[in-house]
Amino acid sequence: MRTSLTIFLIFASNYIYAGHIYIGANRACKTITKAIKDANENDTVFIEKGIYKEGNMVVAKTLKIIGLNNPVIDGESKYEIFTISAHNFLVKGITFKNSGYSSMNDFASIKVIDADKFTIESNTITNASFAIHVSNCTSFIIKNNKIQGSPREEQNTGNGIHLWKCSKANITGNLVSGHRDGIYFEFVTESEIKNNYSTQNLRYGLHFMFSNNDTYLHNTFLKNGAGVAVMFSHHVNMYRNTFENNQGASAYGILLKEISDAEVSQNIFVNNTVGIFMEGTNRIEVKNNTFEKNGWGFRIQASCSDILVIKNNFIANTFDIATNGSLVLNKFENNYWDKYEGYDLAKDGTGDVPFHPVSMFAMVTEQMPYSIMLYRSFMVMLLERAEKAVPSLTPVELKDEIPMMKPLKL
Repeated sequence: MRTSLTIFLIFASNYIYAGHIYIGANRACKTITKAIKDANENDTVFIEKGIYKEGNMVVAKTLKIIGLNNPVIDGESKYEIFTISAHNFLVKGITFKNSGYSSMNDFASIKVIDADKFTIESNTITNASFAIHVSNCTSFIIKNNKIQGSPREEQNTGNGIHLWKCSKANITGNLVSGHRDGIYFEFVTESEIKNNYSTQNLRYGLHFMFSNNDTYLHNTFLKNGAGVAVMFSHHVNMYRNTFENNQGASAYGILLKEISDAEVSQNIFVNNTVGIFMEGTNRIEVKNNTFEKNGWGFRIQASCSDILVIKNNFIANTFDIATNGSLVLNKFENNYWDKYEGYDLAKDGTGDVPFHPVSMFAMVTEQMPYSIMLYRSFMVMLLERAEKAVPSLTPVELKDEIPMMKPLKL
């Protein structure tokens, strides 16, 4: 009994009497490398204002590393700066700049491997290939970091926040720009992405691959190469995000490819080339979203099935819906379409005749993209009117049986 008590007190004392180490020009310890080497488990290392150039620093113990008055750690465009493999650590309040580039090793400003229950918070990272790179980790927080890359060619530029084979991650309140993908998930489960601002990244503001049971909400994805991509995943929930000005030949608000059992709800899609593009997707519910001023509000391929599109607003899009085939295995219901010309004799707020949202010219452009040059021509207007009178090219079964007469309050 006495032996057990002694062991307990020894371990408890490590937490109760955890030490503080200060690093600075006027301190006994002048380098981060020495402080990490000398520190005991659970110590706090304070880095005072200054510029530190110390190459690659490896952290293999539980430490709190906190910057005071915004110290700068410079990787001199040669080194990975922090390589961390520890539990319950904290990195906070530091500016990292000029971490190195390696096509073989994915150098990062902060790389974390085989760790759990850590926090990376309120740091500034500039001119990095990969800013924060995390692999094989669980139960951690990355929040309130400002990440600004220096983009080169897409294949030579890393991601802002990169997660591989992780679970229970919380990615919150970060500003990410100038990388290949702002936030990248591969084999990541049971995680949340919330209140981030991802802009002007070369490829995607957010990119999912083989990642299941995740949620992203209240994020803004602005002016990225192609918005957000969710691929080869299931049970991904997408709530209350804004997708804006993601424009280009292959740009989308959201690209959904080979995913199933997901929900897209209460999002805003505005001024994108395509609001949502779906291919090979199943059992997706798209509800209470606003599609406004997009080239295509929604492009849904014939390979999709059991998609429910309900109670959305489609306003001022060039094309509301486009598809590449006549097979319709999906349902549209109770949406507001600003192009609807029907009537409401019953005065119940819903149209008395169905609305067919796929126009003839939308079908033509799916087969011959360059025909978009004829949009708004007099001949196309005549063809559209003729198609409404005698439908022949558009999929007859793709219709909203109960369209709304007024925009929904979402």
